[in-house]
Amino acid sequence: MDILRISTAGSVDDGKSTLIGRLLYETNSITKDKIEALESASKRKGLDFLDLSLLTDGLIAEREQGITIDVAHIYFNTDNRKYIIADTPGHFEYTRNMVTGASNTSVSIILIDSRNGVVEQTQRHFYISTLLRVPNIVVAVNKMDLVDFSEERFNQIVADFKGLVENANYGGQKITFIPLSSLYGDNLVKVSERTPWYHGDSLLDTLETIQIGYHNSEISRFPVQNVIRPKTEEFHDYRGYAGKVAGGVFTVGDLVEALPSNQISKIKSIEKFGTQLESAYSKESVVITLEDDIDISRGNMIVKVGQAPASTKEVSARICWFDNQALTAGKTYLFQHGINRVKAKVVSLNAKIDMKDLSVLNEANELKLNEIGWTNIRTASPIFADKYEDNPANGAFILIDEFSNNTVGVGFIE
Repeated sequence: MDILRISTAGSVDDGKSTLIGRLLYETNSITKDKIEALESASKRKGLDFLDLSLLTDGLIAEREQGITIDVAHIYFNTDNRKYIIADTPGHFEYTRNMVTGASNTSVSIILIDSRNGVVEQTQRHFYISTLLRVPNIVVAVNKMDLVDFSEERFNQIVADFKGLVENANYGGQKITFIPLSSLYGDNLVKVSERTPWYHGDSLLDTLETIQIGYHNSEISRFPVQNVIRPKTEEFHDYRGYAGKVAGGVFTVGDLVEALPSNQISKIKSIEKFGTQLESAYSKESVVITLEDDIDISRGNMIVKVGQAPASTKEVSARICWFDNQALTAGKTYLFQHGINRVKAKVVSLNAKIDMKDLSVLNEANELKLNEIGWTNIRTASPIFADKYEDNPANGAFILIDEFSNNTVGVGFIE
């Protein structure tokens, strides 16, 4: 059974937590004792309905303020697939949480309060989804019950959002618009009779049919995490390379090249938990053996012949800054790309995004907490990287403060 990873984003009180709680409730993913606890908690709050947002707002501060602060991961499943939802916060000051929460997802659900329409936070959430190249965006126009399920209001919000798409650095993602009422469950699991003018699928049906994964056979990457050499007589000559496929497809018999040695061999076998595979796809963790014993160690990369990424010590990247201490040109950090960590220096800070209107500020002296900007970085030793838009798994990196060991920024190579 495959796994669909989803992130949610929205402004304060757009109903993210209620939407997720309703999905759990409607798919029978809540145990009887939890439902009883929710009923008691809802009564204590003086509510005459089941407050499903309490399922995901786990922090005391979140429940007191009625907002989401940290990223919560929620798990549930249907007969077709398993789901992992990253419930990310909507406040500007938690932009870094939104980025980390959405960084490994196939679907981004952007909630819009039907009364307020497209707001500044909507622009920010859409920008982050396009920055991360999330392949599927679901625009959930929520709280339709508060506008009498107005088709006119829904169409106006759709038009406004499409205008936002035209002005953004759109990455070609699939965008789906769904009118919802999370509180009452309209169009979440079943198409509601209160929106006879809506001819699309419910939210759950949309999620059930979304295709997971994209395999670009022209960019096949396999960073080696470990060299396996068993100390037994049975496997005396065994030499396997363990790692996670970071793009593309590898098949037994493929002609491959080891980087940085540039030695060439053929794939002899692909193994996964003792099972022999014919092919390994992006994000699969496997062991690859080759027909020849060539120079490969941890941190090296196996690629198909003719598909090697450029070896470079200079990268241009967009950075989302996570630290209270601002980023300025001239500072040095540890540059973590995949499993390789090298020293690096920020050569220049070229521009940054004004998150209020998504305009580009061409003069930037520093990047503050939660700001996003363009930088040039020089590494102490070469890295083998792709552009993020071509291969996200091999086009992203993090910056680490070498003194505190804190992650201070995440970068997307351009």
